[in-house]
Amino acid sequence: MQVSVEEVSTVKKVLHIEIPEEEVTRELNNAYKELGKTAKVKGFRPGKVPRSVLERLYKKTVTAEISSKLIQESFEAAIRENDLKYIGNPLIDPPEMEPEQPYKYDVTIEQSPEIGDIDFKGLTIKKNIYTITDEAVEEQFERLRKAMAQQQPLEEDRAVREGDLALIDFEGFKDGKPFAETPKTENFLMKVGMNQILKDFDDQLIGMNSGETKEINISFPESYPNDKFANLDIAFQVSLREIKQEILPEVNDELAKRFGKQTLDELKDEIIADLKQGYEKRTEQEQAEQIFEALLEKTDFEVPDVMTEYELEGIISEIDRSLTYQNTSMEEQGFTKEVLSAKYRDTAVKQSKRRLILNKLIEQEKMTVSDEEVENALKEMAQALNKTSAELRNHYKQNEEEFNYFKHALLEKQVVRLIIENSTIVEEKG
Repeated sequence: MQVSVEEVSTVKKVLHIEIPEEEVTRELNNAYKELGKTAKVKGFRPGKVPRSVLERLYKKTVTAEISSKLIQESFEAAIRENDLKYIGNPLIDPPEMEPEQPYKYDVTIEQSPEIGDIDFKGLTIKKNIYTITDEAVEEQFERLRKAMAQQQPLEEDRAVREGDLALIDFEGFKDGKPFAETPKTENFLMKVGMNQILKDFDDQLIGMNSGETKEINISFPESYPNDKFANLDIAFQVSLREIKQEILPEVNDELAKRFGKQTLDELKDEIIADLKQGYEKRTEQEQAEQIFEALLEKTDFEVPDVMTEYELEGIISEIDRSLTYQNTSMEEQGFTKEVLSAKYRDTAVKQSKRRLILNKLIEQEKMTVSDEEVENALKEMAQALNKTSAELRNHYKQNEEEFNYFKHALLEKQVVRLIIENSTIVEEKG
């Protein structure tokens, strides 16, 4: 067997493999010999079917099986002999096998980049200091009030205003014909001014009265997120069934009790604690982002396509989950995997580099996570999820891959802490 290795890039190689004619012939002969023992062909006794007949009837199947066998064996041998390591699945486009000819094929492999030791000491990291203001606390109270808001029919006889809840029926028409993307929809409740469709739609709802039907003409811009609507003129037939309003509860002890607290002061203390924790996490994320921006500038390497694709799958899956949570879908929003892949490819490359840098630093600094650290992290997570540590341990026992990911995340946090400890921190008002 002959093997030559072509360096396409620092992370990609093509192996040109040639299997000798003698080996190909031997494998084909053995295959047809075994086939001849069991093949049932009309006009011939078992074991007496001529080779030429077997080739005519089974050539495609036999050559496919033998080429697959030879590729697997020769590829594994080539990897061993050339002391190669690869990630992901090798890319092989096997050619047809011809008798009395050597079998030649190419296989493309990708490898993790070789990253030298990273000098992470001496960075200058900005730390934003956030102050919990009365306005921030009031905003949280308002958010809680809205969460407990009740919807009531409008008592006074008036037209729709911004901030009202409008219960409508609508159907969209394009060039005078029903448009498949805007089918007839009944009892659709929308908050006027939230611009769920377009601001122009909400603006034209304002002033309508209950029981009124109106045509609302909308010109969707080229930049509209859903490609199926971009640059289209749609005429909506809209009927206003009812106007409702949100009644917000007062900020008092009764509101606190609805959130499991006895007094308003207790609820306020919890809001302040949550804001403090949120600001701390925000600061950590900001510092981590600064760290990796700095390290990316100092560390230059290529990223294998397979890693980028893995990150892209994660990004797109997260978008899909988020849209599902909002009772919509990628298709309804006009997103395709191809469009999202193009949009987020640079982000995926950056995330891959970040992951590789983290792994290199974990290896470089010989970092480990102790049982005590794992236990403390489990307790912290259990408290946040309102579960027990035992429940989480049970879950991870049945999901080893998830547990390994959990422990690796702890190592990544250690890396960030180590870099911060060896950096100059400049505090600024956030």
